[in-house]
Amino acid sequence: MALFEGYERRIDQISSLLKKYDMDNIEEAKQICTQKGLDIHDLVLQIQPIAFENACWAYTLGAAIAIIKDKKKASDIAVTLGEGLQAFCIPGSVADDRKVGIGHGNLASMLLKEETRCFAFLAGHESFAAAEGAIGLARAANKARKKPLQVVPQAAIDPLTEYVDFALPTAKPPCKMVDADNVKELVQLLQNEAKVI
Repeated sequence: MALFEGYERRIDQISSLLKKYDMDNIEEAKQICTQKGLDIHDLVLQIQPIAFENACWAYTLGAAIAIIKDKKKASDIAVTLGEGLQAFCIPGSVADDRKVGIGHGNLASMLLKEETRCFAFLAGHESFAAAEGAIGLARAANKARKKPLQVVPQAAIDPLTEYVDFALPTAKPPCKMVDADNVKELVQLLQNEAKVI
């Protein structure tokens, strides 16, 4: 039985990161964390109760990397957690292309740094799981900070935006159908009407 969803699609990318840090498999990452008294799976579910197994393993991998790299500061550890998250993005997916895992790690790192004073979470296209995770992350950041992070709710930001106007674009003329054998007419339309050649 696979350890997590999409195992076959994810394992090559995960294995590459494991190899980079001299780990043979994902279970070794868990063992590294366990030896330090860390149950990352449990910690993830405390913050985000609806987390997928993928997330638990991704954070386990990131935590093992932090241990291997001997990271001590929460903001530095957050970056390694992002590495673990990125390894679990399905290769070729939007999340992989946009480096969402790395971005999450960098966001967490920023929230943990004392020079960051405030965080505004705007819910939009994000899923409930992502929203729950981001809110949990902001709450958890305050446990590691000297000065609490000011979390600005979306309701406080909404009055700052204003609806001005909306209009549909002008309608385009209907498509012209050209017989497949009439190349001369097609070329003439492309040159004179569409002006693309």
